[in-house]
Amino acid sequence: MRQLRGQERVITANRQTSWAFADAFVAEDEALNWARDRAHESGLRSVSPGTGAALRLLAATTDAKAVAEIGTGTGVSGLYLLDGMRPDGVLTTVDPEPERQQFAREAFRAAGYAANRARFIPGRALDVLPRLADGGYDLVFCDGDRLETLEYLAESLRLLRRGGLVCFEGMFADGRTVDSAAQPAEVLRVRELLRAVRESQELMATLLPVGDGLLCAVRRG
Repeated sequence: MRQLRGQERVITANRQTSWAFADAFVAEDEALNWARDRAHESGLRSVSPGTGAALRLLAATTDAKAVAEIGTGTGVSGLYLLDGMRPDGVLTTVDPEPERQQFAREAFRAAGYAANRARFIPGRALDVLPRLADGGYDLVFCDGDRLETLEYLAESLRLLRRGGLVCFEGMFADGRTVDSAAQPAEVLRVRELLRAVRESQELMATLLPVGDGLLCAVRRG
């Protein structure tokens, strides 16, 4: 393996500028802006434009017809996923807060998606996911409780077809994942997830430096 020079180990100002440019490269329409405004008003953190564009690309690459989403929010990530999915694809999205899902419904409708393109299930993800079909999904996107990420991974492996993708948002945890200082339980759980995915013989994974870190893995087994 090539040894990194000292200057390559440092996240330079130029690199930060490049990441900001990559986010700004993504154009967002009125429906996305509306959904982001609702998230901001509700005190929710939405996926970045770069993360959304990556999800859209992955959904398109897998020709996704069935996608499961953990964490509806106000519909920002859902809009990106729907944009990348097949025209007959269905997004199943789970969130414990029905009022957030109502915002997402409005955003999807404003973007021109028919009501049957999305299935909204209110409830705690670990209560809902066991009811979903084995091997019935092309992509699972996880943006829920970080303390439950290992359980999300186990459920995702059951839900995904062979060659399907699982993606986890927030893997940098605002820089705390690589911080050597004492960290809360949710950051320790993120580290456990990263280790489990990297060491899994069933998954081929990469960690994309978009937004707050997007972990993506293909189910090979």
